[in-house]
Amino acid sequence: MSDHDPLHGIEPLADETVIAAMREWLEKAVIGLNLCPFAKAVHVKRQIRYVVSHAADEEALIEDLLHELQLLASADAADIETTLLVHPRVLADFLDYNDFLDIADAAVDELGLDGVLQVASFHPDYQFADSEPGDMGNFSNRAPYPCLHLLREDSVDKAVAAFPDAGRIFETNIETLRRLGPEGWAALWR
Repeated sequence: MSDHDPLHGIEPLADETVIAAMREWLEKAVIGLNLCPFAKAVHVKRQIRYVVSHAADEEALIEDLLHELQLLASADAADIETTLLVHPRVLADFLDYNDFLDIADAAVDELGLDGVLQVASFHPDYQFADSEPGDMGNFSNRAPYPCLHLLREDSVDKAVAAFPDAGRIFETNIETLRRLGPEGWAALWR
């Protein structure tokens, strides 16, 4: 279980509470620590769509995912560049969530959007293969709630092409988070 763990609360959370936590994470961790150098521009331009799924099982989440993929694919990028599909009521277990990512990728294929959209993954208990649960490198993909991040592939390609040394982002993130350490991460949320 992560330090910032709203998942295991007793009361169902209001959408506004979930979105506020995701925005805080985006501002303090993703943008604040520069974990994703492409996030600030879309955040400032208000081109991120935040959607809270009320799905209580995988089938309902697939329905929400299919809807959001279609909506993003048909939307003008100037209005919606990317979508955070947050699902606080389903896939709280990271291993279940990780297995679901294959289903998410299959949904992209099913809609004929392979090469157009992709799904990135964030979870409160995210853990890279061959890492220990407490490894700070895992925190690059730890969000307050399970989340499927829907991205436009052409936008990702443009951002990577414009960013010098984009291939080092992952390594730089791990270095940043390890320097920050557990105490520094916890301090972000005080």
